[in-house]
Amino acid sequence: MANIKYVIKRVLNMDYKMMFNKINSIHKKTGKGRFAIFNDMRKCAIKYGAGYMDYDLFEMYNLTDEERDTYITRGRNNALVTKYNDASYNYIFRNKYEFNKKFKDFIKRDFIKVKDTPKEEIINFMKKHKVFMAKPILGTCGKGIEKIDIKDYNSLDEIYDYLNKEDMNFVLEELIIQSKEVNKIYAGSINTVRIVTILDYDNTPHIICAYFRIGNGKYVDNFNSGGMVAPVDEKTGEVIDKAIDKNKNLYETHPATNYKIKGFKFPDWNKALELVKKATLIEPHLRYVGWDVCFSASGPIIVEGNEFPGHDIYQLPEHTHNKIGIWPKFTDNIKDKK
Repeated sequence: MANIKYVIKRVLNMDYKMMFNKINSIHKKTGKGRFAIFNDMRKCAIKYGAGYMDYDLFEMYNLTDEERDTYITRGRNNALVTKYNDASYNYIFRNKYEFNKKFKDFIKRDFIKVKDTPKEEIINFMKKHKVFMAKPILGTCGKGIEKIDIKDYNSLDEIYDYLNKEDMNFVLEELIIQSKEVNKIYAGSINTVRIVTILDYDNTPHIICAYFRIGNGKYVDNFNSGGMVAPVDEKTGEVIDKAIDKNKNLYETHPATNYKIKGFKFPDWNKALELVKKATLIEPHLRYVGWDVCFSASGPIIVEGNEFPGHDIYQLPEHTHNKIGIWPKFTDNIKDKK
């Protein structure tokens, strides 16, 4: 039923131009007829909850029905979010200040919001943290994040005036010092591991999967902002494949450091798993979460949480050599009562 609802919604909001562009692109790559591709897309939408973007991204045209059924699609992901997360509590994760307050014991760094905070407190924060991050409170995908170094400005008053502009709404955060081990791969950004968890209805947290997000030329690691991603064995903390960017460029080593990515093993991995398991218990109204974990110089810390975990980076064709997706990791692990 969830898949049917998803299909109806997609039909009503369909970007037909984009869909037919995808059909033409697949036609050129495969030689398959456009009408046949369209019919197959429709079948995948009904049967697996896969939109045309899923169909193209996961190269479902090259998969058997049995293989397709192993993929977490947009429809299946939406169904998980609907089942496990109460939308009235989404603001806790979408508002960075609210998130930091709720999970202050897990983020382990100073923070302060700019709007509605006395100027003296903001100035004192900047005196204490001469380099800090300024993040849009409601920003996503790393957009609008700035690294502020007070030596680049004439005065703290100048920085305050900039941060307090009417069209801006920042939360300021203490700069995270990344571990030496992770810095060897790339020190230009905080490189996080997205660890996906589900809290079942017995209040047992499950680790579903993990993916390494790596910066590349920017001080954010987001896949949609120029970063790269590589799968991680969620049991051992070892990177098990090459990294890939949004343009499908593969990286055996990081282009900035020449450090090998595949085979890298994160320090204190078990501590990271325990950290997210404990965090999962804090807000039981939001049970399906993607946690972005940084391996700092003092141990694993949470950078942020995502109450609507994406599904696109988890099973790219370049990482699914056996053409098997990660849907079984969800269905095999979760044995809840509902």
